Amino acid sequence: MIETSKGPSPKKEITSGFCFFKGQIMPLAEANVNISTHALNYGTGCFEGIRAYWNEQEGQLYVLKALEHYQRLLLSCRILKITLPYTAEELVEWTCKMLAENEYREDVYIRPFAFKASQVIKVTLTGLRDELAIFSVPMGNYVDTAGLAATVSSWQRISDNMIPSRAKVTGAYINPALANDAATADGYDEAIMLSSDGQVSEASSANLFIVRNGVLVTTPITSDILEGITRRAIMQLAEDLDLSYEVRQIDRTELYICDEMFLAGTGAQIAAITSVDRRPVGNGVMGLITKQLQAAYDHAVRGRDARYLDWVTPVY
Repeated sequence: MIETSKGPSPKKEITSGFCFFKGQIMPLAEANVNISTHALNYGTGCFEGIRAYWNEQEGQLYVLKALEHYQRLLLSCRILKITLPYTAEELVEWTCKMLAENEYREDVYIRPFAFKASQVIKVTLTGLRDELAIFSVPMGNYVDTAGLAATVSSWQRISDNMIPSRAKVTGAYINPALANDAATADGYDEAIMLSSDGQVSEASSANLFIVRNGVLVTTPITSDILEGITRRAIMQLAEDLDLSYEVRQIDRTELYICDEMFLAGTGAQIAAITSVDRRPVGNGVMGLITKQLQAAYDHAVRGRDARYLDWVTPVY
């Protein structure tokens, strides 16, 4: 049985608890920035989304792929000329200390955020003060993992030569925000975005997989996607489950004729898409391969499968 945690709505304001800011653990209510902060005005920051999963039987909270997330954060920082005085390993340690201070007994979402903190009006990346914050919030399913209705967005996915798509740059997220907002306004749950060449890129804030004739297919990193950590985890699960997979370009019309489709991301987890542009995916319900991967993933992230204990970091 797959565990879930309802948690608050993703839109609920985060007002309490402890965070990491300015080199220490402090109450979230005291971790504030000035309205003239560079990152607030220009989007000059980068972030990660990390999940921690509660294992009720063990009384343990497990942080998923923590080191990989912080290694990717530091790569994003390199692109934005942000210098942090921490190694990825040290950031994992601070995150576990913060989570322990909050005494969570449920699934959690963690948001590290590195940003340009100078209070100046200047369009630049150089010569500005850098800062890091890490906060967290209880969170269950960010989206309905059993079946989503998607649409191909009229908003094009940003090109890596415009704004680096392999970095989680805060200002870049207006692109998926516009796509997702337009999709929900039209009655859909999610937007699928095309790259500049008209090929499928990814969903608004998650990588995308389809299944055709029993083979998993996902788009390559050259399709202006985020180099997803969950995406790589699914490929590992597929190998261990003896599932075939391909990394290649996906045509738009393949979305209409594939057998299964799902999102893959830290927030979305593994979430089935059961219709695209009001056309059913397969028979219109979650497919068997998606179910198989969901179950395997849930066991892995909660520390229940010894093969994947290197994926998780215990907090308590």
